Amino acid sequence: MKVGILCGGFGTRIRDVADSIPKPMIPIGGYPILWHIMKYYAGWEHNEFILMLGYKGDIIRNFFMNYRSHTTDFTVDLSGKIPISYHNGKSSENWTVTLVETGMKSMTGARIKIAEKYFSGEDNFMLTYGDGVGDINIGKLLEFHKRHGKILTVTGVRPPGRFGELQCSEGGRVTEFNEKPQTTGGRISGGFFVCRKEIFNYLDKDESAVFEQEPMKKLVADGEMMVFRHDGFWQPMDTAREYQLLNQMYDQKKAPWVIW
Repeated sequence: MKVGILCGGFGTRIRDVADSIPKPMIPIGGYPILWHIMKYYAGWEHNEFILMLGYKGDIIRNFFMNYRSHTTDFTVDLSGKIPISYHNGKSSENWTVTLVETGMKSMTGARIKIAEKYFSGEDNFMLTYGDGVGDINIGKLLEFHKRHGKILTVTGVRPPGRFGELQCSEGGRVTEFNEKPQTTGGRISGGFFVCRKEIFNYLDKDESAVFEQEPMKKLVADGEMMVFRHDGFWQPMDTAREYQLLNQMYDQKKAPWVIW
């Protein structure tokens, strides 16, 4: 199944860590957090990625255009006989990566709508943000989504209350969505969405269209949004403290999302 990753935001809250690169390219253990997210999905055998670019998208393009030189050892022969020799034979990733320019100032809803044509050919696709990792059971997430038949499944997690809070029924149907609640006692949106293709009927190419606002609220009103409850690990990288935490976990080999 195709996996869309939102990679275009300005990442203003983490500029003190890296102002010269987009947030999805901030490294954990030497590799961009975006790479970690893609490796996780690939570990569940989902290898077709659509990256929705915006702010400093050229840096993400450069990374994938020169993927082997960024991720493996190589020798440069300046005589020109064999310009570059890579020392691991071939890339270990069986991925296809489509990089889509969705605009510098576009919000999340607009980015998804602009990339619509690249999701064609399938009834469902996955979607997430380029700045959060977790140990979500992707297999069970997809089973849940296909079983309930609604348009959108959002993974509900339990971290700090500054994210979008989900209120839901016992059966899992979302009954209320608040993008940034003042206080929270329930689950919050952790990304790791699964979408039916009908999601595009709720989206707009206007750059001000925010996926987490009117589209989600309309989906809730229509009874078309369900939550997949995840009680395991989930962590965004939104601040310098979170950047340090994720790197510490990776360095100590205690990173729950590393399944490769």
